[in-house]
Amino acid sequence: MIHASAIVSDKADLADDVEVGPYSIIGDNVKIGSGSRVDSHVVINGPTVIGNDNHIYQFASVGDDPQDKKYADEPTTLTMGDRNTVREFCTISRGTTQDKGETIIGDDNWIMAYVHIAHDCVIGDKTIMANNATLAGHVHVGDWAIFGGFSGVHQFCHVGAHSFLGMYSGVNRDVPAYTTVSGTPAIPRGINSEGLKRRGFDADQIRNIKDAYRLVYRKSMKLNEAIEEITARCATQPELELFLESLRSSDRGPIR
Repeated sequence: MIHASAIVSDKADLADDVEVGPYSIIGDNVKIGSGSRVDSHVVINGPTVIGNDNHIYQFASVGDDPQDKKYADEPTTLTMGDRNTVREFCTISRGTTQDKGETIIGDDNWIMAYVHIAHDCVIGDKTIMANNATLAGHVHVGDWAIFGGFSGVHQFCHVGAHSFLGMYSGVNRDVPAYTTVSGTPAIPRGINSEGLKRRGFDADQIRNIKDAYRLVYRKSMKLNEAIEEITARCATQPELELFLESLRSSDRGPIR
């Protein structure tokens, strides 16, 4: 299962059925779970933990030092869950001690060619990142978010669950859950209705989310007033809780 030309450290821990392709390098303190496949010319450095049934395509660089001038060889980590796809030439860095020291990627993510995920990012589950999407350091991404090709997110921004970033979007503030943005700098364009339909949200839920979105972006209300109104609606419209929480927890301020 490990090609003769691959280099695997004695300090790496690979499940018995892990495949490692030609000329790949698996460094010290790398753990890879069952069913995972590493194609040719991949470099994985540690400390890195990769779960089960992941597929990392050729020429990807996973778990190497963060691109941060303050980094001084501290033993920071990268943790990746299960069933992720990492396509060609992706770069995923470990964390830094300026944050929690860990870059985290959840389960079932589809990470397309040339994507960069910087140090200390936290990625949820079932996201899609199209080619050349770029996340700066300390970015948090919720479940089911979709990034169009060449979209970029500034450091410390949060991208909410079920949101959609159009091609070439330049995000420099927080994107609330369910919201579609595009442009440079990115601005809100509505909610991700099509994505919500595909994930089983019914017509009433989508209408409720649209109405809550309008309170923030169409009614000329102050943000605290919109939050108060959405809070009152959550008792009977629980689908608004993700949207509400992304507004409440925004440090950079929601994109406007």
